Amino acid sequence: MQPNILLIQADQLAPQFLPAYGHDVVKAPNLDAMAERGMVFDAAYCNSPLCAPSRFSMMTGRLPSRIDAWDNASQLSSEIPTFAHYLGDLGYRTALAGKMHFIGPDQLHGFDERLTTDVYPSDFTWTPDWDDPTRLLDWYHNMDVVRASGACYRCSNLEFDEEVAFTANRWLYDTAKMAVSEPWMMTVSFIQPHDPYLARPEYLARYQHSDIDLPALSRDDVVDDPHSARLRTSYRNDERPVTDEETLVARHSYYASISYIDDRIGELLQTLEETGYADNTLIVFTADHGDMLGERGLWFKMSWFEHSARVPLIVTGPGVAQGRSSSAVSLVDLLPTFVDVAGANPDEVIATPFEGASLRPFFHQERGRDEARGEYFAEATSHPSFMIVRNGLKFIATEGDPDQLFDIAADPRETNNLANDPTYQEVVHARRAEVRDGYDHETLRRRVMESQARRHYLAPVMQDVTWDFEPPYRSSDKYIRNTM
Repeated sequence: MQPNILLIQADQLAPQFLPAYGHDVVKAPNLDAMAERGMVFDAAYCNSPLCAPSRFSMMTGRLPSRIDAWDNASQLSSEIPTFAHYLGDLGYRTALAGKMHFIGPDQLHGFDERLTTDVYPSDFTWTPDWDDPTRLLDWYHNMDVVRASGACYRCSNLEFDEEVAFTANRWLYDTAKMAVSEPWMMTVSFIQPHDPYLARPEYLARYQHSDIDLPALSRDDVVDDPHSARLRTSYRNDERPVTDEETLVARHSYYASISYIDDRIGELLQTLEETGYADNTLIVFTADHGDMLGERGLWFKMSWFEHSARVPLIVTGPGVAQGRSSSAVSLVDLLPTFVDVAGANPDEVIATPFEGASLRPFFHQERGRDEARGEYFAEATSHPSFMIVRNGLKFIATEGDPDQLFDIAADPRETNNLANDPTYQEVVHARRAEVRDGYDHETLRRRVMESQARRHYLAPVMQDVTWDFEPPYRSSDKYIRNTM
C-alpha cells in the first residue's frame, strides 16, 4: 500500500535552534515528539543557501546549475519534472499550501492543486547584478530588518502562515470526507521564522528574555573570510553593526516564531489523527536553508557556514526506524526518496539525470550515501561558489577566494580552516579537482550573467504583467446550502 506523504517546510530555520538538535532554550514539543519516534538527520544540507534555488533543487532532485536556478528571481523551466510530476504519475493526488517561490507563468510545476498564493514576487524584480556586485540594492536584506525585530499582532508573514495552516488542514479534512482511494502528497510550506523577526506577544511570552543566548561566536571571535566580508557589506552591517540587545531581541523573536511553527505542525499532526491518516503517512519536516542569526557577525543566509547551509530533516511514518544519522545528505535526496517510498525505482522512473539519492536505506538503519553538494550564484559574489560535504569534511571553493576546509565533527563552529594544513592536502587537492573537472567556471559565470542581463531588461518592460498565483476559491461551495 502506497503511503501518503506530508512534506512540512519552514523557511530559514537553522537546525541548531531546535531542541531536537540540542538547543536548550527553544521550545518545540511537536518536533521533539517527531524526533523521538523517527529518523533525525544531523548533517542535512540545502543545495543553495537561498530560498528559490534551494527549493527548486529540492523539487527537481537537481543541483542549481543543472536547472538554471541562480537566484531568487530565476525561473524554473516547465520542462523540468518535479516530485509532484513523478508522484502524480505514480497515482498520487498532489497539493501545495504555502511558499515555493516559483518565478514565471508556471505556478504549479506538477501539483494538481495549489491552495494559497505565494508570499514573494513571481517576476524578475529580485535579480542580482554581477556586473556591479558592490551596488547596494534597495530591496535587499539590510540590518534595519534586525533592528525592527520584536512583537507584532498582525503582519503579512503571520497572516500568510495562518492561511497556509488553515487551507492545509481543511484540505486534509475534505480529502478524508471524500473518501478518495488514491494516496496523496501534500507540501505545506510556512514562511516563519524567516525575517523580519516578528512574533506575536503570546509566543514571545513563552520565553524569559534573560534566557535568550547571544551568538556563540561574535564577529571579533573569527578571522574574516572574503565572502563573509562581502555579505556584511551587502546588507549594510558595516554601516552600523547591531548591538547585543538588538541581537537578543531578534533571537527572542526567532525562537518565538519557531514555537509558532511548532504549534502549526501540532495542528497538522492532530488532523492526521482525526482523519485516520496518521498510520499511513510519511511525514518529512525540513527547511530551505538556515539563518546565521548573528553568528560570526553574519545574518540571514547566503553563506556555507553551518547555521546557514544546514537544514533540519526529521522523518517519521510507516517503515521509518527511530534513530539518528550523521551521514551528509541534502534536499536533492527528497525527490528520489519520495519516488522510492511510492514503490518505484528512482533509477528507472526519473526521466532526467538527478543528483540526489534515496534516503530510504537510512529509514531501516542501513548505510546510505554520505555526500552533500551545494552551489551559490546570487548576491555578495560575482563568481560561482561551491560546497562539498563528505566524510565529515566540508570543502568550500569560490573563484578568487581562498579555499576552506572544515572538520565539522571536531570543529562544529568552523574556526579552524584546514585548507593549508599539510595533513589535509590530499583531501584539498581531490576536492579542488572535483570542482575543476565538474564545472567550466567561465562558461558557468557567463550563463549566470547572461541570464541576469536578460532579466534586468525584462523586469521593467514587464512591470504590468503578473504571474502571481490566484487560487480558485468558491466560498459558496464550502457550506451546507450547496449540498441540499
